[in-house]
Amino acid sequence: MTFTYPAIFKRTEKGTYEGYFPDLRLCKASGETLEDAVLNAHDAAFDWITLELGEEDPAMPAISEKADLHLKDGEIVRNICVNIRFTEGWDE
Repeated sequence: MTFTYPAIFKRTEKGTYEGYFPDLRLCKASGETLEDAVLNAHDAAFDWITLELGEEDPAMPAISEKADLHLKDGEIVRNICVNIRFTEGWDE
């Protein structure tokens, strides 16, 4: 199953990038470059989603539309796609 959530990134004063997912509570990532931050965001989202799906009663949050995001100056949105392969018996 594929999950796609928007992540918002901003360049810091040090020239690195920090990002967060408005829909995935406390899910953040950073990197030396925007590309690094996006790759780290993918890993963070994968971990977040995997943990949520492992809960007894998983509740995946709704996905924000780009038009509904209130961006500040200099913020960049990237959609992060995470593929989760369910193991046999997951839904039993």
